[in-house]
Amino acid sequence: MGRRRQSREAALKLLYALDITRADVREVLREAWTETMLFPEIRNFTTALITGVMQHRDEIDACIQECSTNWSLERIGLVERNILRFAIYELFFLPDIPPNVTINEAVEVAKKYGTDDAPAFINGILDRIKHAVGPRAMSIPVTMSSSSSSVC
Repeated sequence: MGRRRQSREAALKLLYALDITRADVREVLREAWTETMLFPEIRNFTTALITGVMQHRDEIDACIQECSTNWSLERIGLVERNILRFAIYELFFLPDIPPNVTINEAVEVAKKYGTDDAPAFINGILDRIKHAVGPRAMSIPVTMSSSSSSVC
């Protein structure tokens, strides 16, 4: 398993913990890195994903809500919701990662941690976002924040 996949899995676990406990992000990260020995690049990418998601969580959640037709955010399972969160963060704010790689990685994480329907659900939402904003927009991090039009 690649280091970025390990980072995404660690991010999922920590985002899930943050949802459940409502603890401070810095405290959760400090505890995680004290208890877990990971390669620095895994820890760094995980930290970037978590802090990025938390910094843009309202925007990301609005995007999930908008693109998940007939599903309220609360109805989406915590695992699936947090996979979508880190993947959407990657799509909008990490232009060095190709969108198809982000989507594939999210689907693979969903296969391991989500429900049986999670991979198709996540693939559908992320693919919809990718096609709605286009590849050029995804390489411009401000798109999500500054766009007055809808994503989906």
